[in-house]
Amino acid sequence: MREALAAQSCVVEIFATHDATRRHADLVQTCRQRGLPWLLASAAAMGALSGTVSPQGVVAVCEFIDQPLETVLGSVPSLVALCAAIRDPGNAGTVIRTADAAGAGAVIFVGDSVDPYNGKAVRASVGSLFHLPVVIGVALEDTVTAVRAAGLQVLAAAGSGALTLGEANDGGLLDQSTAWLFGNEAWGMPEADLALADNVVRVPIYGRAESLNLATAVALCLYASASAHRRR
Repeated sequence: MREALAAQSCVVEIFATHDATRRHADLVQTCRQRGLPWLLASAAAMGALSGTVSPQGVVAVCEFIDQPLETVLGSVPSLVALCAAIRDPGNAGTVIRTADAAGAGAVIFVGDSVDPYNGKAVRASVGSLFHLPVVIGVALEDTVTAVRAAGLQVLAAAGSGALTLGEANDGGLLDQSTAWLFGNEAWGMPEADLALADNVVRVPIYGRAESLNLATAVALCLYASASAHRRR
């Protein structure tokens, strides 16, 4: 809730237990200064509101904060994460958190990806949902066209890639403004989606692991691009 209060004008009201109200006197004061309702609720009610087994005792009701694609691309970001058909809310939140840490300009959820407002996704973002623009409900082909028009190349992260991440870096490919395209956790990306990318890049596996999980692949790819941009 601190991140929501600090980064966005999206908080509508707050529900809290008596104990949480005593613990968070500073938040109570901030809400009073902003004219935001701070409402007392029972522990049982907080459990129902938060959807967790061990609620922290404070829940903020917020307005939606996603932004239109054209608004996000209008600021000409140099690094963007495109999430196609990501289904696990924990992964969605982790992608947002990782993109925030890597300095990405936006996370765009295309196609039938999970709702980033899912409670588990919000918690997994650890406040990063309120730090960078998020776009939802856009078609992949339209998004690819739009990011290219904004001057970004599209790199798909997939095990079938002809280039390794290191090769892409050494060849200067990662120096360019980039929208990284990531597919479903279980089956990756269909050929039709891969064909939309300018290049398909794989994270090499040097050991015996079958694959990397989505969050790890996202972190490696975004940080590789972020590092290349800073060197440039």
